[in-house]
Amino acid sequence: MLLASGTGRLYRQIAEEIRLRIAHGTFPAGSRLPAERDLALRFAVSRTSVREALIALEIQGLVEVRGGSGIYVSNPLPCPRPLFESADAGPGPFELLHARWLVEGEVAALAARSIDGPMLDRLGDALRALEDDTASTQAHDDADRSFHLGIAEATGNGALIQTVRMYWDQRRGPMWQKLVEHFRTPRMRAVVAQDHRRILDALARQAPAMARDAMRRHLVGVTREFGKGWESGTGPVASCVAVAVTP
Repeated sequence: MLLASGTGRLYRQIAEEIRLRIAHGTFPAGSRLPAERDLALRFAVSRTSVREALIALEIQGLVEVRGGSGIYVSNPLPCPRPLFESADAGPGPFELLHARWLVEGEVAALAARSIDGPMLDRLGDALRALEDDTASTQAHDDADRSFHLGIAEATGNGALIQTVRMYWDQRRGPMWQKLVEHFRTPRMRAVVAQDHRRILDALARQAPAMARDAMRRHLVGVTREFGKGWESGTGPVASCVAVAVTP
């Protein structure tokens, strides 16, 4: 069993264990790694932690993701140094999504109590950009960020605004970007836009419970999409849903 110690991230320990097995020939070049569920059982960890570890290994060029087939060892040479030489690269994508589930649901509920017309108009503009199929990926991301930050700003609470901004800045890291690269699809974009429409409707009704539920459902849906199995045939080439975030 692997245990995170101090500020060490569990996914980094898992990635290092897999790297050592690649270096020692347990997983030779060209071979397919065991399925995520089998790795999770082997290391006594969650599948989301395994997913983060595999993304970290992919960024290092040690494995190759083949959607619908699985993860394959791509580096024929042993990696002589540990993968992670810095103290901590920050939270993994699923940690970030769980934190957002906890915080942004309450932010949406609080915003529903005080949101005004100008902010609803701003959120409406962001939503229209999200619904625009012709928008670039960057324009879509900018609109998504503007929508969520706007909700935080509607609370009037500077600490919450700063917290939500921090979450969005962390989305720019390589782990998050690699996950998005695999799983962003036209259908996912459409589902995200629908989720935001529900959130905006709840805010316009000034219904805190509805706003909280809509935000949490949205973040659970994103988590499910990012948690899809690589080897099931419904990987990067398909659409949404699989691992729910629970409090």
